[in-house]
Amino acid sequence: MEHTFRKISTVFFFILLFLQFATAQIKTEPNSSTFNTILFKVTSPDHAHVSYLFGTHHAFGKPFFDSLTKANEALTSCNLLIKENLNIPGKMAEDIINKRPILTKWKKYLNTEDLAFIKTLFATSPTDFNKMTPTELYVFLNRYFKQHLCLNKTTDDVSLSLDDYIGSKATKQAMQLYGLETTEEQIDLINKDVEGMPKRTHQRRLSNIINRIRTGNVASCEETTWYSQMEIDYQLNAPCRNALMLTNRNASWMTVLNDLLEKENCFVAVGLSHLMYECGLMNQLKELGYSVLPIEVN
Repeated sequence: MEHTFRKISTVFFFILLFLQFATAQIKTEPNSSTFNTILFKVTSPDHAHVSYLFGTHHAFGKPFFDSLTKANEALTSCNLLIKENLNIPGKMAEDIINKRPILTKWKKYLNTEDLAFIKTLFATSPTDFNKMTPTELYVFLNRYFKQHLCLNKTTDDVSLSLDDYIGSKATKQAMQLYGLETTEEQIDLINKDVEGMPKRTHQRRLSNIINRIRTGNVASCEETTWYSQMEIDYQLNAPCRNALMLTNRNASWMTVLNDLLEKENCFVAVGLSHLMYECGLMNQLKELGYSVLPIEVN
């Protein structure tokens, strides 16, 4: 398996009107939290704007979104795209990482074989992996695994992630774009989320993901399969288990989302987990009086 490719994108962070066309509401059991969709229509009795929530998975991209007819129509009907972050030249992940003065001593985390593998993988990358943290490298490798092994993305395919592809379509449609966070804030979050993690845990995580990539082991692709099949239990009555990455971020986003939804027809494209659980955007919007209805994507 060839692991070098033209360009490694390190924007890997995590990183969200009445319809002018006919849409079909998903039929579900009363009070069910399971929907076979990742698209939700958002309306309010207080204004006429119609918006949408779309739960993304950062490993997917153009082929997946192009196959979702109703999701594309929903995007076209809106005039504002809201994403987790915007890719601003000079402020992208690779720019932030490359400016760091400190190098990571990878021999403390990787054995000789794994370090050689990483050097080959990043040989043509614009990002200096020596300036990444162990957490950032793991996040990148985990996405690489899902894209190139679980989803069979070729190593020379430099197409955009799902979130960024939606952003490119919005730009072509002359839509306004709004970022809920900066890329720098997201990088800080993923590092803070595992702050204090023992070195041996970093070593084990990196060794395991490198081994899966090197051996082509696709036994851990349940997540991408689950997402693509879209039979999702949103667990709307279950508590959020990660205050830093979900509860706090969702609360922060809601301080601006309500205002934007009142003024524009918005397409909110954020990671699927931000729609889920008690602290999710769906529940928070409902608490503000919005109607949030599941919509077929095709």
